[in-house]
Formats: sequence, structure tokens, C-alpha cells
Amino acid sequence: MRRARLFRTSLGPADAPVLLLVHGWGGDGREWSPHAEALAGRFRVVVPDLRGHGRSEVPTTGNTPVEMADDLAALLGSLRTGPVIAVGHSMGGQVVNLLAVRHARAVRSVIALDPAHGAHGAEAEGIPARLARYRRHGSRAAAEFAADAFGPGAPAGLRTAHVRTMLGTPDHAIAQAYAGMYTDPGAVGVRPHSEAYLRRRTRPALTVWTSAEAAAWERSTLHIPGSRVDHWPGTGHYLHEEQVERTIRLIAAFR
Repeated sequence: MRRARLFRTSLGPADAPVLLLVHGWGGDGREWSPHAEALAGRFRVVVPDLRGHGRSEVPTTGNTPVEMADDLAALLGSLRTGPVIAVGHSMGGQVVNLLAVRHARAVRSVIALDPAHGAHGAEAEGIPARLARYRRHGSRAAAEFAADAFGPGAPAGLRTAHVRTMLGTPDHAIAQAYAGMYTDPGAVGVRPHSEAYLRRRTRPALTVWTSAEAAAWERSTLHIPGSRVDHWPGTGHYLHEEQVERTIRLIAAFR
């Protein structure tokens, strides 16, 4: 498949270690703006919009995490970054893990924040119905997810900003990305498939979960020296924006 043309921005010294910041489903790179500014003194910070999202190309088909990971590999190759610290939130967490498995030489380490893998139980059982809604209603249905994904301490305006960005994402990209995460052949979002692909990851990884159960599950799957799993209770799904300074410190400390 032809690689999508990705919009991206870059901050920081050209010769510094490269930090790749990847947004999630129905988002765009603007959510990383405070992190990029704070970290640009010690990193070259590359912030893309994934295919089908933001200001990047919106293909008719193929708006899936696997294709997004391959797009990022092509982007990093064109920028001659060398191995990067790849940070991703939600679907972006799945994308950077796929990048680390499919293009290991492009990745130095992975930081995944509330990633879109490990679905099980009621969450997994509800996937077909949610996908049907996304195929029928697109971004309007996805915006309902975004509206309910924040903790009580979320900064004012954050919920509205994400709902607006979600509503601006093309309907077919919303549905294709969700199917690519969970139901397409080879999708890795449901727990047994997640375990299989996480075991293929050879790079050090830090995963942060808002769910204690998910954190305990992923700890049991990790066998990579230097990797760890953290649990941040009391925050919503968009933890990197609800706790910006904590996230910046986390990224700066994990190499």
C-alpha cells in the first residue's frame, strides 16, 4: 500500500535524541503541544498527525493502526532520525508498539499511555456493537466516547476540544481505525492477540494504565529487561493531558 502523506511538526535540536509523540483515535498532534515545548530542550520532538486524522492525508481505505505504523516508519526513514523514543496514547499506544514490532530498528524504546490493547470481558464483548455504531454514525458516535473519557479533575475545555477534534475526523477513518484496532484480520486489540504481539516486542517499554486490572495483566506478559508497567489511578483516559507535568517528567526519565 502507498504510504500516506503525513503532516508533522518538529521542535528541538537536530542532533538531539528523537522523541516521537503519537496521538490517539480521532485526535491529532495538537494534544502534544505542551509536552513538545517542554521537552524540546533535550529532544528533537517529532509530532505527526496519523493517516485519516488532523492535517494528514485521508485515504479512502487502510486507515488502520498497522498502516499507521508503517507510515511512521517511512516518515522516520525520510527524516533520518535513527532509533526513536516512541510515545503513543490510546490507539497511538497500539501504533507505537506495532512500530516497535514491525520496524524494530526504528525504535529505541516505547512509552504507551492507556494503550488500545488488552480488551477483554465486557469491553471485548461490546466491540461488535460499537463498531456497528461507528460504521453507521461515524464521528458523532465516537464523540460520545470522547465526552465520557475524562476524569473529574480534567482541565477546563479539554473535553470540548477533544469532542470537536473527534467530530472533525472523517467518518470512514473513525470506523476503519476502530476495526483495525479490534476486528480486522491480524488486529491486536483483544487480549489474546495483544499478548501474542507484546511478546514479540524486543525494545524496552513503559506502559501506563488508568486501570489497576490492566496494569496487573500487562505486568504478567512482560519479559523484557528494562521494561515496566505503571498505574495512575484517579485520572481519565486522556491522562497525558489531564496530568501534563507528570507525563513530561515520565517521558524525560524513561530512555
